[in-house]
Amino acid sequence: MKLTKKSHSCVRLEKDGRVLVVDPGGFSEEDAAVGADAVLVTHEHPDHFDEGRLRVVLEADPGAAVWTLKSVADRISAAFPGRVHTVGHGDTFTAAGFDVEVHGELHAVIHPDIPRVTNVGYLVDGGKLFHPGDALTVPGRPVETLMLPVMAPWNKISEVIDYVREVKPLRAYDIHDALLTDLARPIYDRQIGALGGAEHLRLAPGGAAEL
Repeated sequence: MKLTKKSHSCVRLEKDGRVLVVDPGGFSEEDAAVGADAVLVTHEHPDHFDEGRLRVVLEADPGAAVWTLKSVADRISAAFPGRVHTVGHGDTFTAAGFDVEVHGELHAVIHPDIPRVTNVGYLVDGGKLFHPGDALTVPGRPVETLMLPVMAPWNKISEVIDYVREVKPLRAYDIHDALLTDLARPIYDRQIGALGGAEHLRLAPGGAAEL
């Protein structure tokens, strides 16, 4: 499996000539999902979900499909009958040749006065990779590669470190990093790497790794 990091929380996975993209939102590149066979969306916030980008994918390829939760599916499914699939915690499916399990139900708390939206994470190929969206969901399964929401309005570094400790992945790659400046990155790299208990890695947008 090839992992390509796009800006913020978007990643592209490639296997056997097929492409699965997670969270091509408004903070990611315009072409982040172009050429995808399938797209997964974790929740409705615009840095993870961009309706226009999903429409481009679905209009370009009649075989492409989207899997997401109801709040997102309701906004795009009518235009693409049978190609936008609603999923929730505990569901399993196959998308672009990848086996996917759905974990989690709610977005992390931003502030008690802000209502929580739904959010799901996706465990890919039996634990080869886990993308939690905007929550510190522990899938309860062994995880090789954790996509780690490293910096957000809803978290702090101690929670990020404890999350890595609880999931116990072999490695963790940063996502949700568009708000993290280059000046601050060495602090996060040093503390998460030293205290998380797993290999802590970072890819620049466009960078890739074989998993």
